[in-house]
Amino acid sequence: MMSDELYVNLEWLPRVPDDFNEQLQIATQEKTPGSLLRKLTGYALHINQIHRVAKIITTTQKGNIDLKPLKPFSLGIVSNATTSFIVPALVATAARYGFSLTVHEAPYGQVMQVALGKVEAFENVVMDAILIAIDCKGLPIQSNTPAFSKDTDTVNSSLNYLNTICTQLKEKYGAPCIIQTSAQEPESFFGSFDIQVNNTSRQFINTFNSALVNEVAARGDFLLDVAAIAETVGLANWHDPVMHLMAKLPFAQKLVPFYAEQVCRIIAAMSGKARRALILDLDNTLWGGVIGDDGLNGIELSPGDTVGEAYLAVQNTVLKLHQRGIVLAVCSKNNDTTARIPFREHPDMLLKESHIAVFQANWEDKVPNIKLIAKTLNLGLESIVFLDDNPVERDRIRYSLPEVAVPELPKDPAYYPRTLLAAGYFEAVYFSDEDRNRVVDYQANAKRVALRETATDLNAYLKTLQMTAVLRPFDENGIKRIVQLISKTNQFNLTTYRHNETQVRDFMKNGQYLTLQVRLADTFGDNGMVSVVICKKNTEKWFIDTWLMSCRVLNRRLEETVFYEIVKAAKLEGAKKITGVYIPTERNEIVRDHYLKLGFEVLNTDTSGATTWSTSIDNIDIPDLPIDLL
Repeated sequence: MMSDELYVNLEWLPRVPDDFNEQLQIATQEKTPGSLLRKLTGYALHINQIHRVAKIITTTQKGNIDLKPLKPFSLGIVSNATTSFIVPALVATAARYGFSLTVHEAPYGQVMQVALGKVEAFENVVMDAILIAIDCKGLPIQSNTPAFSKDTDTVNSSLNYLNTICTQLKEKYGAPCIIQTSAQEPESFFGSFDIQVNNTSRQFINTFNSALVNEVAARGDFLLDVAAIAETVGLANWHDPVMHLMAKLPFAQKLVPFYAEQVCRIIAAMSGKARRALILDLDNTLWGGVIGDDGLNGIELSPGDTVGEAYLAVQNTVLKLHQRGIVLAVCSKNNDTTARIPFREHPDMLLKESHIAVFQANWEDKVPNIKLIAKTLNLGLESIVFLDDNPVERDRIRYSLPEVAVPELPKDPAYYPRTLLAAGYFEAVYFSDEDRNRVVDYQANAKRVALRETATDLNAYLKTLQMTAVLRPFDENGIKRIVQLISKTNQFNLTTYRHNETQVRDFMKNGQYLTLQVRLADTFGDNGMVSVVICKKNTEKWFIDTWLMSCRVLNRRLEETVFYEIVKAAKLEGAKKITGVYIPTERNEIVRDHYLKLGFEVLNTDTSGATTWSTSIDNIDIPDLPIDLL
């Protein structure tokens, strides 16, 4: 991932779906298209798609069509530069943040005239905020550039100029102002010495921005730190001299969506819509590896190790968010006791259990768990961000809980912190001791709330994944992965028998055994080999020796798909029953009721707690499952 691509392409947003155009057409026909339009603006739209969505929204507004749940917001813009090319991006982006945005654009370059006189665009308009989009080129210093090293009063005169504009606009229209800092110029005349020389661009802008920040805070207005935005993407990327000369554009056109993001985050924050809680997955999100399979010493979370340090950086970022008042929760498919081990015992773990307000580690679907966390915290779903390395889990939450913000994550965990923070979910327009201490209140409240919630429908979502499975006997191509899964999988493993490569080859060649290696793919890609089965054939009764599955594909009905393939094979060879055994271990509790859920009956339980199960296969009807077999 290139740094500028992250911001230019809004990489934290999911990619545009194939049916985007069809959905957009549906939005034009609905009586209340607000929810659909918000959903469609939740993707990383290119500029043409942004314009199409914005046109539908503005047309709908003019037609007095109800856009609920989008909340109306009226924004005025005054600028020394051309802003008309920004307006569609503002309108479309605002919808993603829950606003039906109306933009009132003052004439180009008439900043002071607008402030002191009247402008048609602002007549009879009630505005919620006014964006004063003035950059360095619009300040009075440009008319009389002073000599280098000369003592001047350019900073104060520029501040007074902005102060007059802001004061007049607030007095006239009764709306707060959003005021921009100025981006530095990429060019220098003295090199690194520029910052020390009076009246260089760098020295002036640096001094001006510092003073402006203090003035904005004193007046109670809102700051849009364009200087920081430009530095983030790179000054050379921010400034486009050709487009400035041709069309007086204040910054590169490719950065319009990112700029609109920044403005709409301010609007959301000043309207109380900033996110307040971060829900965290654990395995391969806060540490490398799977704690249930790899154990405490096997997960990657150590200084001096590249991968381990990447996950430490994730934790450090999360911890800083916690310190500024973001409440933390855990939502992980894991055994609760196992999931807590790193928090309690790993010497390099930065996050502790005391930082977590609600800890939900179980094998249930994450949708009801997240709803339960929200209820426990007494927060709406719109206050929540969910961080998970698994693209299927991310899409599952977006599908069922569209109010929850779910950032796309790159493959390399080194970029997780940058991506999370670039998404701007926790934008702030103020910060107080109350904000800093808010976490304590949430943690106390979490102890008072019940811990159950009804689950949502999973099957409708599973169908959207377009899952395909390949079930094949063991072969030489898969032998290494089969042995690896048998030796490593601890949680979804009914017996935890550890067959070595020689034994696996014997099973593969022996006609008295049914062997299955199972691969699963979906719309997000190939999950690879995720399940292994070894079944001993007898004339009338087959016995399942080994059945294991990767936990990352739990709750997708793959277990049933595999079982019914065993049933089909057994019927073809005249078997009447299938039996299996569950041998409990410290880590495989999640499959304690596995056979029960598949319709088996318990035959006996021995002194070790192992249970033997059996089912008759004659009357088993194979249901329609959301997985196609290839």
